[in-house]
This record gives sequence, C-alpha cells and structure tokens, in this order.
Amino acid sequence: MTDKICNLALCIFLALMPFWGIMWILSVPDYFQLGLVSEQSVTIVLGLGVAAAFLKYPYGEKAGYLDLLLAVVGCGVWMWASFNLQDWYLEAAERPPKMWVPAIVAILTMMEGIRKAAGGVIAGIVWVILLYGFLGNHLPGVIEAEVFPPTKTLVYLYTDVNGIPGLVLRIIVELVLAFIIFGKMMDVSGAMKFVNDLSLGLMGHRRGGPAKVAVVASSAFGSISGSTVANIMSTGVVTIPMMKETGFQPKYAAAIEAVASNGGQIAPPVMGATAFIIAEFLELPYGEVALAALLPAIIYFLVLFLQVDGVAVRFGIKGLPKDQLPNAWKVLVSGWIYLVPLAVLIYVLIGLGYRAGLAGMYACALLLVFMIVRNRRLPNWSEWKGFFVGGGENLVPLVMIGGGAGVIIGLMNSTGLGFQLSLALTEIAQAYGILAMLFLTAFICILLGMGMPTAAVYVVLVSIIAPALVEMKIPPLAAHMFIFYYGLLSMLTPPVAVASMVAAQIAGSDMWRTGLVGLQLAAAAFLMPFLWVFNPALLLQGTTLEIVYVVITTVIAGIVIGQMTKVVGSGGMMGSFGVVGLLVAAIFIGGGTVWFGTTHPAALIPAAAALIILVTMRILRQRKLAAEIG
Repeated sequence: MTDKICNLALCIFLALMPFWGIMWILSVPDYFQLGLVSEQSVTIVLGLGVAAAFLKYPYGEKAGYLDLLLAVVGCGVWMWASFNLQDWYLEAAERPPKMWVPAIVAILTMMEGIRKAAGGVIAGIVWVILLYGFLGNHLPGVIEAEVFPPTKTLVYLYTDVNGIPGLVLRIIVELVLAFIIFGKMMDVSGAMKFVNDLSLGLMGHRRGGPAKVAVVASSAFGSISGSTVANIMSTGVVTIPMMKETGFQPKYAAAIEAVASNGGQIAPPVMGATAFIIAEFLELPYGEVALAALLPAIIYFLVLFLQVDGVAVRFGIKGLPKDQLPNAWKVLVSGWIYLVPLAVLIYVLIGLGYRAGLAGMYACALLLVFMIVRNRRLPNWSEWKGFFVGGGENLVPLVMIGGGAGVIIGLMNSTGLGFQLSLALTEIAQAYGILAMLFLTAFICILLGMGMPTAAVYVVLVSIIAPALVEMKIPPLAAHMFIFYYGLLSMLTPPVAVASMVAAQIAGSDMWRTGLVGLQLAAAAFLMPFLWVFNPALLLQGTTLEIVYVVITTVIAGIVIGQMTKVVGSGGMMGSFGVVGLLVAAIFIGGGTVWFGTTHPAALIPAAAALIILVTMRILRQRKLAAEIG
C-alpha cells in the first residue's frame, strides 16, 4: 500500500512540473487574474522538484513514509514562500520567524534534493558556497567574506530575486523547460525514431556506420533536447548496442555517443536553448548568436566524424548491410512532417520575434497535432503519462541544480566572492597575459560546471567570469562563447564527466577509459575557444577575407586532429608521440591567423603544407592497397 501511495505521489509531483511550466509560459494564470510574479512561479516548480527528488531517489530500495513526509514538507515550505512572497516584500527588513524558520527547512530539503538528484559532488560544491555565505567572515585575506546576519542571509536566499528563486530558475522554468518538453514530445510522438531511422538510412551502410549514425542523430536531437544526459538516454540506448555489435569496443561506443550528444548542445539552431540565453544576456538577436556558433559546430562534428572513421579503419569495422537498414528516402517521405515544427520554431523566433519559451510551446503544440493526424487518434494514457511524467523526470535534476545555482550566484554577489574572483582573473591577465587568464578561466569553468546542465552552468559562470574577460578587451560574444564551451566540456572531463559516465553505464564500459577517449574525440572543442578569443572571425565576426582565412586554417587543422585515432593504433610510445605531434601541428595550423595575422598570406602556409602531406599520404595508401589486392 505504501508503494502505491508513494508511486502515485511521485507521478503527481512529476507531472505537475511540466504542466505548471506550460501554464506559466502560456500566461494562463493571467487569464484568471492571479497576478503572480516570476519568483512565485519558479518556487512552485522548485517545491514540486524537491518533492519528486525525495520520492524518486528514496533512502531505501523503495520510497516509504519517511520519504513521503520529507517530500510533502519540502514541497510545502516552498509553496509557503510562493503563497506569501508578495506580502513578504513589504516586511523584508523585519524578517519575522514566519520567513526565516521555513527558509531553514526549505534550504535544507533543497540541498538534500540536490544530493539525491544531481550527486554528491555538485551538492558538495553548493554546500561549500553556502557555508561560506554564513562563515566566510572568519577566513583570512582576500577570501574573507562580507557576511549578512544569519536571518537576513536565509531570507535573502529563500525569497530574493537574486537568491534561489532568481535568474537561473527563471530561465529554466520560462525557457529551458519549453525545450525539455519539446524534446520529450519528439520522443513520444515518434520524431526521435524518425531521426534515428533517417540517420540509419543515410549513414548506416558506411564504414563504422552505427557510430556515424550516433553522430548525426545525437547532434540533431541534442540541439533540441537541452540535456546531454537526456540525449544519451534517448539515442544512446539505440546506437551504443549497434556500435558494439559491429565491432566497436565498449569504451569507444560510449565515448562517441557522449561526445556526439554533448555536441548537440553547441549545434544551431537551438543549442539546447542556451543560444536564447546568450542572446538575452548580450542583448543580441538570437539569429546572430546561432550564426556565430555555426562554424565551430561544423568543425566539432567534422573532427568527430573523421575520428570515428579512423576508429573504424583501425578495427576493420564495416557498415551494416543495406537490406537491414531503412530506406532514407522512404523515411523522409513518410516522416517529413516532423521537420515542420522545427522550421516553424525558427520562423516564429527569427521572423516573428516571439519569446523563445513561447515559440517552443507553439512548436510543441504543432508536433502534437501532427502526432494525432499521423496516428489518426488522440494520445492514449501511456503516451500522456510518458509526456508529462517523463518530462518531469528530465526536469528534476535540472530544477534541483538550478536551485543550487541560485545559492552560488546569490552568495557570490552578497559576500563579494564573485567580485574578488573577477578581480583576481583581471590581475592575472595583467601580470601574466591573457593566455594565462584563459587557461585559469577554462579550469574554473570545468570545475564549477561539473555535472551541471548546460543552461545552468552558463548562467552561473557568465555572472562570475564574463566581466573579467570583457574587461580585458575580449569581444563580449567571444567571451560568452568561451565560457559556454568550457562549461559544457565539464560534462566530458574526468573525474565527474557525467556524459561519459552515463554512456559508459549503457555500454558496460569503464568510466575512466571512456572519459579519456572522450577527451581525445572532443579535442577540437578544447582548442577552438582559445582561437576565437584572438580571432573572432571563427565566430563569423569579421571581414569576408578574415572569415575565409580562418575557415581554411581551422578546417585543415580539424582534419589533422581527425587523424589522431589512426595514430593511436600504433600503440606504445610511437602512438603517444604521434598524438602529441598531430595535436601540436593542429594548433600551429589552426592558429595561423593568430601567429601571422588574420589576413596575411603566410597564415595559409602551414595549412597548405599539411594538406599536401595528407593528400600524398592518402594517394600512397591507396596505391599500397591496390598493389596488395593486385
């Protein structure tokens, strides 16, 4: 009986999260003259998320009365804040017990929810910042904090727009949630199967076909899903077993899927909803941000594709027989309607200038209509449950981390830690140069971004680090894209490497080995941000000639990086030296416009030399193969 009650309660909490998010995005409360503000709406979603976290990740094997009690209490104290928030704004200076007592319970239950839903590492980071917000005044030197009285800090975090119900949660509820729902609707409606089948039809018969299917399908779905983990769980459960069956080692199958799924977050047009957030921060048109991300995304997937091909060559992995694969043309003819909502989404965003969350809802509604027309029936109970409850499951860790991000941003602002960190980065740049500052920035982004969803980590990092980068005359778009990329790369970087960990579990592979392979496959993503800081033409921010030069040098550098998986096959010291040599060569070639000037002819010399060598090597290999056959 207890199991049934807890399962029912969990389903209700999970389903209410996307349901309330949809109502809020569509401004339904305004139609009933409820007069809610954004902070009230996001605390409702946070309360539901806390409750779901206790029941979804119970202390025992199954949820019991203790889990249910904590879920109700956790939800209740956040609902209490939502109900009273507007009145409390008038009493904020007094801070009566009815404000700070529930604040203690709310913050503690949320912190435990973060630990359950997002893991101990992320919860530990938030706990360190939280304790710093109360005790940082006892620390020495530059890390000494300006600390509020405890009750003021509690109320500030609990209710203030700069605290937990602040910018990060607002972005998650009003923007990211729409694309999580859109991604879930794609899965439920059959659009995900359409993407997989089309990818199989186009790439399945090629050398290492299943891995190339993973690259295509994951990049397509990942751009919309807004979650690397959700992307892996949607496409990886299909592509990883196929890769293993055709001869890919488990660590390669898992790493390819992890890197491809993570890359979906940098792929226009949607970029996991982060493109809209970047546009909002920089007050730029969404189309300009998406266009700036285009060339780096192309190079990212070009390098990954080449490395996948190299792995297939090393292990002699052939494609799947054509008679076992879907016909790409037939799949396109039968499922083209699934492409229409995406086209409508782009038109509504760029052509009509609608809010991103609202545009996502319109695309989602159109996809639902097409699903009904295609199936000639209304969605059944199982499909509705998959949509709402499944959507809620995807939202729980995101909302929990969003709450934690609110703690980090709020206390970094109130204690002065954010300013001190920004000042320290600026001083490092002045003393040791911008390159040293960028290396430290990359490290901080990876450290703070460990396990965080793309949107949440970007918002946290950009609030802390971006001002220092812009202070050093780095173009704002280049600075924000640098932070975005390195925050995202934390998903692939050990020791946490959430993307590699999830993919490794599906593949039955060791997480560390998967993570190391993933670092190699994502090499281009680690290098490109440094290049566009010194040459923004890589973001299509420059003259036509500057863009042509940077396209030539970076594409050929990417091709050189793509040879690394072939060299690794040499094994031993030679293989290691070969990888390092190729990496150094790629840096020298790709940075030609930095070393010699953005339009200096000498910048193309390393690229031209590399191209000649690569073409010569390919001709020699083909002749050798022809001689062996002959």
